[in-house]
Order: sequence, then structure tokens, then C-alpha cells
Amino acid sequence: MKKKQFGQKGEAFALAHLKKRGYTIITTNWQCPYGEIDIIARQENTLVFVEVRSRHSHSTEAAFSSIDNRKRKKLQASAYAYLSEHESEDILWRIDVIAIAIPREGAPIVEHLENALDW
Repeated sequence: MKKKQFGQKGEAFALAHLKKRGYTIITTNWQCPYGEIDIIARQENTLVFVEVRSRHSHSTEAAFSSIDNRKRKKLQASAYAYLSEHESEDILWRIDVIAIAIPREGAPIVEHLENALDW
């Protein structure tokens, strides 16, 4: 499976996870000069920017550890760009990370870390 297809598969698992937990999906793959936000959703009164990381593995550790300081800054800059573009500066918001481990055999493991920039 190609990298893009694998990423899309992971995003599909993440979308299903969010919908199952009552999130409203606003858009996916939103792009700006700073990068891309995989999923933008709403949970009650909070706007949620979601970064999805998928790895072929039996745990989500490698997926979570792939978020380095450079990526954190890009995520934050992208979130501010979205808020500015949509005149939403006064809204509650956060950045989450959904890590997905897809083993060669067996079911995928989905872990959702809310407010991930504070970890």
C-alpha cells in the first residue's frame, strides 16, 4: 500500500473514531501556507484541530513520537491561520492527535490524545 493510501486509511479510522464519540466533522485536509490540518471537528462548543498519525505497528508509540517540535509549531500556526481566515479568534479550540497502529494482522489500535500540545 502506498504512503498516501495508508494515510487515508488512517484518517478514515480517525473519522470513524470521532463520529462515534459525537464529534461533528467540519472539514478534512484543510490546507494553508503552514501545512495541512487532517481533520477539523467540533466537540460541543470547542473547535478541534486533529493531526492523524498512522504507523504499521502493534502500538501507537511510534505514531505519537513522530510529532516533534517542528510539527507542533506547524500545527499551531495552521490552527491560527484557520481561526483568522474564518474569523473565529474568540472561539474555544484545541489541537488533538489521533495515533493509529495498524498491525499486519489484527484490528487497528486508535488512541486519541486531547489537547496534545500540552503533553
